[in-house]
Amino acid sequence: MAGWFDVAPASEFGSGQSRLIDVDNVMVAVFNLDGDFYAIEDACSHDRSPMLSCGLNQDDIVFYDQIVCPRHGARFCIRTGNALTPPAYEPVTTFPVRIENGMVQVCADR
Repeated sequence: MAGWFDVAPASEFGSGQSRLIDVDNVMVAVFNLDGDFYAIEDACSHDRSPMLSCGLNQDDIVFYDQIVCPRHGARFCIRTGNALTPPAYEPVTTFPVRIENGMVQVCADR
């Protein structure tokens, strides 16, 4: 996969909101944290379980700049991708995010 992928218009992506985007069969979770945008692969580094796409309400697994894997409780920093608690020790993949012509975009060069 390569290039920039549209997520949503920035004007429709409020602070504290998140969106999922499928980028060539890789689910990417994009977050607006007080006007700064971040993107991580939506798979726990411990066992590849989905996080944001698990079916739970965002309020149950996202706590400001942290996301909790609903399967085993590992916490990750949304800003850096770093694993914060066991059983995860490896970070999740992060992706560059930009605003281009009012559109939030994720770069998926890997």
